[in-house]
Amino acid sequence: SAINFLERLCLTWMFFFMMCVAERTYKQRFLFAKLFSHITSARKARKYEIPHFRLKKVENIKIWLSLRSYLKRRGPQRSVDVVVSSIFLLALSIAFICCAQVLKGHKTFLNAAYNWEFLIWEAALLLFLLRLASLGSETNKKYSSISVLLTEQINLYLKMEKKPNKKEQLSLVNNVLKLSTKLLKELDTPFRLYGLTMNPLIYNITRVVILSAVSGVISDLLGFNIRV
Repeated sequence: SAINFLERLCLTWMFFFMMCVAERTYKQRFLFAKLFSHITSARKARKYEIPHFRLKKVENIKIWLSLRSYLKRRGPQRSVDVVVSSIFLLALSIAFICCAQVLKGHKTFLNAAYNWEFLIWEAALLLFLLRLASLGSETNKKYSSISVLLTEQINLYLKMEKKPNKKEQLSLVNNVLKLSTKLLKELDTPFRLYGLTMNPLIYNITRVVILSAVSGVISDLLGFNIRV
């Protein structure tokens, strides 16, 4: 019993240590994204003591895109994504086990000690996933930067009216901003769940499982079969 307890304690510590490392990485990503979003704002750049430049030249747009790409790749990527995917998969597996145990006998579910252990693990994993999902969602919002590009386009249109002699040059910059907006939409990975980068296989399995569960619940409520 003592050896079994020590093994569980060590495995639990190792697993939660990896989750803490993943959370720290997500916090660093959010900090980089937050500072990056302040680059084009003179007031915020002065407040946080970071460089400031406007996207009114093609060279500035090129630097801005290169900096965005560099910051998004900074730090561990694949290892953290594997940890997050493993946490999500483990939480999903424990949830299915608990649901099966409840359907088997809901009156005797809390009588077993291992069911209490499952519930504690599920609660802890869900707390970490909610924290990571919140950080990941905020980071994605900072890096989307679509509103920044649209604001710069409006500023360029206003400059065209004030300086018609530079209309050709400003039109070129405006076209580059439009292409950058389309590029940012294409570069965002589709395998995300509330800001968490997921393995494509796990993402597709989760999507199928969630849609099947929703379809089953709706079918039970309405009384006829619905395929989602």
